[in-house]
This record gives sequence, structure tokens and C-alpha cells, in this order.
Amino acid sequence: MTSTHLNIFAGVTLAVVATLSWALNFVAPYVTGAYSIYDLMIIRFLIAGVLGVAVMVCCRWQLRLLPRQQQVLAAGLGLIGYLGYSTCIAAGVIFGGPVLTAAFIGMVPVLLAVLGNATKKNLPWRRLALPLACLSVGLVLSNISSINQPMAGDGSWPLGLFFSISAVALWLAFSVLNQRALSQLPAHATAAWTGLMMAGAGLGACCMLPIVLALDLLKLPHLGFSICVAGQLYLWGLVIALMSSLIGAWAWNAASRRLPMVLCGQLIALESLFATLLGLLFHGRLPTPLETSGLAAVLLGVVMAVRIILVRIEKPPGTPRNT
Repeated sequence: MTSTHLNIFAGVTLAVVATLSWALNFVAPYVTGAYSIYDLMIIRFLIAGVLGVAVMVCCRWQLRLLPRQQQVLAAGLGLIGYLGYSTCIAAGVIFGGPVLTAAFIGMVPVLLAVLGNATKKNLPWRRLALPLACLSVGLVLSNISSINQPMAGDGSWPLGLFFSISAVALWLAFSVLNQRALSQLPAHATAAWTGLMMAGAGLGACCMLPIVLALDLLKLPHLGFSICVAGQLYLWGLVIALMSSLIGAWAWNAASRRLPMVLCGQLIALESLFATLLGLLFHGRLPTPLETSGLAAVLLGVVMAVRIILVRIEKPPGTPRNT
């Protein structure tokens, strides 16, 4: 196995770790208990901000490698890619129910793959047609059973639509800008970059706190802050902050430096796969035949995408075929 293949393998492995970590975001509705999703989000991002500052302190030498403009960009990416995206997801589910938001988020892997190949033109479109089709079909099959479920939102469909589209737009912007910035990042500065992103998300949560308090969206002031009452909320906030914001962010940044965007765009579909499996685990049931078919199609699409990239590396454009 060549060093290039090892680099691709490491990138894919890191992307799997990242998407599995990010899938923990989807268990939030099951672990809030008597508290609201806003309580968990504020706790989670405040903890993430503290962890981000700790990472920056531990990686002070890496920070010196980053000019002020890159530091501000990293914090801004954390604000839109972590806090902004998660807020739009929560609002989309509240106003439009789970079906509308899930349908739009399911488009992200396909849109990223198309956008990545359109900007870099890594592969002929015909080579991407089959894995993209598998991913699209898999995402549809995985979510189609939810169409028959009752609407969970309050019926404010236009607001749900707005926040769902906003979530997709924020994640696309984050992915493109983050990967472009990582390509110009000094070597061995990924940890500091991750810490800056987490600190940016934490700063955004501090700015949001007066707003959510004024709108009376938090239950912590009413139910209590003590460990004996809110201990589970704090614990899950810490777990999700560690896994999703710290480990997931670091792993994705490291993967993005090793993989082309067209492949990252398809690997991110694993987040939907892991989120579905975690949701089934919390519901205590097995997947339906439709869900099983969808999960299998997503996995097939990812495997095909990885194989296409590896074949392209082995035989770059212009290499004559053996006869």
C-alpha cells in the first residue's frame, strides 16, 4: 500500500469517526428529560467553548502559526457551522416537524459532492452518477417511513421551511470555507484550528444566552441548576460537546486535509446512517425493511465513492490503459 493510499485510508477512517461523533447531535431530543432542547444546546456549546479555550492554551505554539485573519475565520466557522447549524436544525424541527427538516438535511451529502466536483472537477460526472444515485436513494428510503408519522411541529410550516433551508446553506458554506481554509493551514495546526472553532461557538452561545432568557425558552431557571436535578443534562452536554464539538471537529478537519471535497461530501452521508442507528437504539426497535434498504444503499454509495477515488489515484488522468 502506497503512502497516498495510507493517506486516503487515514482520511476515510477519520471521517467515519467524525460522522459517528456528530450523529450524537441527533440523540438530543431523547436525553433532555424535563428540560428543553435550548437548555441542552446552551450547556453543550458553553462547555464546548471552555474546551476550545483549553485546547488553545495547550496548543499555544500552534496558534502562533496562524495569522489573526485565520484565527477570526476559524472562530466564525465555529459560529456558523456548529452553533448556527444546530440552532437551525432545532428550530426547523420545532416549527416544521421532523420530516421536513430531515428531508432537507438528507440533501447535504449529494449537494456537497456535486459542489465539490463542480469546483475542483476531480472526476468525470459519469463516474459519480452511480454512487450519487445510491446515496440519494438510500437517504430517501431511510426517511420515507417517517412520512406517515404525525407532524411534531406546531404547524408553522413556512418557518420550518426557512430554518431547514438555512441549516443546509450554513453547512454547505461551512464545508466549502473550512476545506478551503484547511488547504492553506500551516502543518500541525489542526488542533489549534479546532480549538478556535469551538471557542467561536462558545462565544456565540454566550451572546445568545440573554436572548433565550428574554424569550423564556430555558427551563433551567425554573427547574433548577443543581447537580441532583440537572445532572443528566450537564452530563449529556459534556458528552456531546466532547464527542461532537471536540473529537468530531478535530477528526473532520484532519480528514478534510487528506481527502478531496468530492469524497468528503459523500462520506458525510455516514452521519445520517449513524444517526438513524442511534435513533433506532433509543427507540428500542429494529429497522424496517425500507430503512434497512436505505442504510445498505448509503453504505454502498460510500464504498463505491472511496473505490473510485482510489482507482483514480492508481491511474491518474492520461495514464494509458494496459492492453
